[in-house]
Amino acid sequence: IYLDLRLLPSDPPALSRAAAAYTDRLRGLRFDRLAAIPYAALPIGTAVALQTGWPLIYPRKEVKDHGRRRAIEGHFTPGERAVVLDDLITTGGSKVEAVQALREAGLVVEDVVVLIDRQAAGATEDLAAHGLRLHAVLTLLEIVAVLAARGAIAETERAMVERYLERQT
Repeated sequence: IYLDLRLLPSDPPALSRAAAAYTDRLRGLRFDRLAAIPYAALPIGTAVALQTGWPLIYPRKEVKDHGRRRAIEGHFTPGERAVVLDDLITTGGSKVEAVQALREAGLVVEDVVVLIDRQAAGATEDLAAHGLRLHAVLTLLEIVAVLAARGAIAETERAMVERYLERQT
């Protein structure tokens, strides 16, 4: 099942609703900075920062060989706490890479927040092995249940997704 959340910035009302959902999920977590993972989470993180006033930084996918050559863009102080934002999680690999860069820069990172947890095998455990807690606004099963309840997908499709996810765990 492919979910393309890179389309969110093309629909400002949907992006605003997503940012509000992230904000609700972020309340209660301890952090000084949001850290959005490029590329899908950059507009999401920006929307959350604009709605809340929370400062945003981001780890670069690649460090440029000109300019300031920074691995992390934005203002921060080593020792501060960052919460990582991304659009969704499948395996956890890209989150761990981003967290490593943030930690190498002296930031404390313990939490990852995503809009959708695809509930693939091992993502939560992979993050936990790196000292990270996963927080998701929605799971794939929750989305499928809503779609089925609204008649947007057939019950047979819902059952197929549920069987697929059971095999993944």
